[in-house]
Amino acid sequence: MKSRFQKLFARIVLFISGWKPEGEIPDLRKCVIIGAPHTSYWDFFFGMIYKLYYGLNIQFLIKKELFRFPFRWFFHWIGGIPVDRGKHDNLVEKLCEKMRNSDSFYLAIAPEGSRKLVMVWKRGFYHIAKKAGVPIILGYMDYRRKVVGVGPVFYPGADIEKDMQEIALFYSTIQAKYPGNFYLPDNRNLRQ
Repeated sequence: MKSRFQKLFARIVLFISGWKPEGEIPDLRKCVIIGAPHTSYWDFFFGMIYKLYYGLNIQFLIKKELFRFPFRWFFHWIGGIPVDRGKHDNLVEKLCEKMRNSDSFYLAIAPEGSRKLVMVWKRGFYHIAKKAGVPIILGYMDYRRKVVGVGPVFYPGADIEKDMQEIALFYSTIQAKYPGNFYLPDNRNLRQ
């Protein structure tokens, strides 16, 4: 009953907002999902609507500052994992371990790590997937077409630079809410 209500709620929100879901999460037990571009609070909103629409149990990284009273319980309830961005506490290794020890684990990460313009994507999502032996799903919010969805499943290979270029190529056609704040891992030759 809960999932039917969630899907109905998500459908209503998408209809009212003029957005639509696109693609479906493949039948995987474990994966890392990229959430990009991330230039607005609305990205989180539409990502959560997608999660409700498909009834997915996706966990995601979020800055620890948001885990304060009275919102702490809410962010835990919806799947938030607090991150102290000023601390280097082996987060990648901890998440790999959690993923390896779980029967099912979907982890969403915004590789930009901020809504502001960043010139280098954080590569933790890649290292987690590679070390845990799971694929990466390329999730997106395209504000030009008003769709929230998932693209192809991507398997990390032996060459991280080549893989980041392939990932950047996929995102080169996606429009952010604030395009000036969206920089691809290496977009020198991608946008014409």
